[in-house]
Amino acid sequence: MPKGMGQKTVKSVMDKFESGKLHSGSKSGPTVRNPKQAIAIGINEGYPGGYGKPGSPPPPVKHHGKGY
Repeated sequence: MPKGMGQKTVKSVMDKFESGKLHSGSKSGPTVRNPKQAIAIGINEGYPGGYGKPGSPPPPVKHHGKGY
């Protein structure tokens, strides 16, 4: 994804939020009223991996056992 693509998506989502046309889920879902929720929707749509920088590796898995 080109650099800045996520910023454009967040901006377009925030524009929809400010005009009162942003819905959670589908078009028939409730209208988003919380700006933090609108930002989260924009980040989720902007990056394929959701929150965080694009292409970040998953965290290592820690195994807590007796080791056998």
